[in-house]
Amino acid sequence: MDLEKNKKTIMQLILFTIIVIFAFINISYLWTFIKYIIAIFMPFIIGAMMAFVLNVLLNVVENKLFKKLNKKNTKTWKKLKRPVSLVTTFIIIIAIIALILGLIIPQLKNTVELFTENFDSYKTQSVELLEKVGIEKKTINKLNNNIENIQEEATKYISKNSDKIMQTTVGVATTVAGTVTTIVLGIVFAIYILLKKEDLTRQFKKLARAYLPEKRQTTLKEISTLSNKTFGNFVSGQCIEALIIGLLCFIGMLILQIPYAPTIAVLVGFTALIPVFGAFIGTAIGAFLILMVDPTKALVFVIFIIILQQLEGNLIYPKVVGNSVGLPGIWVMVAVTVGASIGGILGMLLSVPVCSILYSILRTDVNNRIDKKNKTQIVLNQKSKKKI
Repeated sequence: MDLEKNKKTIMQLILFTIIVIFAFINISYLWTFIKYIIAIFMPFIIGAMMAFVLNVLLNVVENKLFKKLNKKNTKTWKKLKRPVSLVTTFIIIIAIIALILGLIIPQLKNTVELFTENFDSYKTQSVELLEKVGIEKKTINKLNNNIENIQEEATKYISKNSDKIMQTTVGVATTVAGTVTTIVLGIVFAIYILLKKEDLTRQFKKLARAYLPEKRQTTLKEISTLSNKTFGNFVSGQCIEALIIGLLCFIGMLILQIPYAPTIAVLVGFTALIPVFGAFIGTAIGAFLILMVDPTKALVFVIFIIILQQLEGNLIYPKVVGNSVGLPGIWVMVAVTVGASIGGILGMLLSVPVCSILYSILRTDVNNRIDKKNKTQIVLNQKSKKKI
């Protein structure tokens, strides 16, 4: 019996080794194939991620906002509960995005117009500033000539390479159209998931019951429950953290008398939804807005945000989000850094909840193994005492 078992184990090990070696030798082809498969299923991946995020707000709308209607529990409301809650969820999200864009776009428009109108005066002020610093007029004139030469060369290049520029523009437009199509399909898939989430859960349970042993079913259920809880806590924690950072930014800008305080605070808070590094995106736009009004205040704003970012990255984020997902602060920083290097902004968003789930699973497994070893040791100690 043991011989047969050992043979089977050896054969499995040999097969696994062959597969690993084959994959390593053909790693480039394998990676191309994986990217191709991911590209095919990208709308469904995006839809599933959207559904995870929207489900947090959907649950709040269903259970909190429509609490009174839930108590009445009429047949009509049972049918309309999910569609109405889903529509309300989308209305809330669209309203928030519209509010943010409504605050930012007019300011950007005014800033660009102001920059265009006062370009000559900005140029004169820049020359005066360079002279005050101690830079010679010859150097400044050379710099102006170089800028003019760059403008002339850029104009010539555009006129000579209009066909290439048109091809590039068409390529970019095609890519954008493809991305928009993928996102739209993702939204449709997310809506379907949210409308039928109970049915889908029941179907997955049936599949697990049909094809998996009891122990695997229990493990899968625990991981699913943990993933759902962790992701929900992450989204809520991230929103709280963004609210805190936006409020601190607003108060700081008021104290320092920096212009556009409400608009930039909302922008910084919104971009802070991207873990740890998100506020820097809002900082770049905010600094540009302030620069057109008062360059000195723009410098003050950048210094203030750097200090605020340090406070957020080392204290607020690890405490608020790290605690909400059960992940120590140091691992939050590691997860975000690794996620950013692998998948950019999307990697940053997903790294913390994914790392938290893996951390929780590993912690549970480690504790269980230690408990088993402790119990085994206790039994062995008791047996040795009896023999004595």
